[in-house]
Amino acid sequence: MILSIVRTALVALRRDRGALALSFILPITFFSIFAVIFGGHRDVTPKITVIFTDEDHSAGSRRLLKGLEAEGSLTIMTKPATKKGVEQPEYTAATAEAAVRDGVAPVALVVPAGFGANPISFGGGDNRVTIQLLKDSSDMIAPQVITGLLQKIAMTSMPDLMAAEGSKYIDQYLGGFTPGQREKMNESLDRFRRQQESGQDAKSSGLGSGEILPVNTRDVVGANKDNPMVSFYAAAIGVMFLLFTASGAAGSLLEEVENGTLDRVLSSRVSMTTLLAGKLSYCVLLAFSQLVLMFLWAWAVFKLDFFAHIPGFVVMGLSTAFAVGAFGMLLASICRTRAQLGPLSTLVILIMSSIGGSMFPRFLMPEAMQKAGLLTINAWAIDGFTKVFWRDEPLPHLWPQVCVLIAVGIVLFVIARKLAQRWEYS
Repeated sequence: MILSIVRTALVALRRDRGALALSFILPITFFSIFAVIFGGHRDVTPKITVIFTDEDHSAGSRRLLKGLEAEGSLTIMTKPATKKGVEQPEYTAATAEAAVRDGVAPVALVVPAGFGANPISFGGGDNRVTIQLLKDSSDMIAPQVITGLLQKIAMTSMPDLMAAEGSKYIDQYLGGFTPGQREKMNESLDRFRRQQESGQDAKSSGLGSGEILPVNTRDVVGANKDNPMVSFYAAAIGVMFLLFTASGAAGSLLEEVENGTLDRVLSSRVSMTTLLAGKLSYCVLLAFSQLVLMFLWAWAVFKLDFFAHIPGFVVMGLSTAFAVGAFGMLLASICRTRAQLGPLSTLVILIMSSIGGSMFPRFLMPEAMQKAGLLTINAWAIDGFTKVFWRDEPLPHLWPQVCVLIAVGIVLFVIARKLAQRWEYS
């Protein structure tokens, strides 16, 4: 009897393609996605983009830049990308800070004038020259990585400068070298310079580790926000659940097909286009109301700065709700029954959310996954809300995200209308 019950259940599972997909396809798909994200392979590790501003223009600053460029985990930008074939000027401290604010890079390094004359400073002092590290605090990993790499590069890219500077402190605090010691020190410095010119590193230089290169870190984005990451999570989680809500709301169309209500509606003066437009409007209204509730909750409980960003929120909220509503209508038009809609929507929405940034920040994903995320509604919506609540950007700066979301909504609605023709002639 037990075997008969098991056999009956297996036959039922095989016939229910939606349940079969959720049982086997969904786990494998999610495993593959997160294996790519967290697999740890060097070829998929995302590179950190760093803006480098050289205000010193010395041999030391050039050596530091060369050492940073040699790091395979970094992408160094010394000037903005070429615009319309016109070469752009090199970054200054002001333009580098503006670029970090605009999200061009999570970190900018500003090497001040005088760095080459005094690259290290044991114990501080008035002559201490400090590299400025400007960061976007939404990326918590990049600044720490760059700070550590700077100390490494200082030793491997300019050991002769480090040693020469160290000898100055010995002269100052220990009374100087004897002639024999001075001669040996000069020989060592010459050897370091020859190693550097020949492309060798300084593994056997004998210099110690530790923070020999002074770095001052300063937040340029998010420093004055009470709870800076709340806006990201509100948008990320909000968009994912909006997709579920829209697909469920659009499923009412399938219920009307199953109980015969749709035939009676279409026999009246209501056309299929009008019916779909009405259901889309309902989905948009429902999705936008959910967003309002979620962000108001974030404001009341988690101190999100909501009311100062209402114009941007309304623009992004309506654009996102429109795209999400059209997505729900497409799913309803693809499916034959309400039973098919549930498994299909779950599968598609969870995949979109995993690669689109709702479950894991896209900037920490491999580059290929970041590009794949741009195929989802989630990614464009999250980017837009980030501009509004995190970067405090004005409304005109939202045009890429708004245009994409509206275009996606229109395309999905047109496809849904085309697929819905089968109900008109059935």
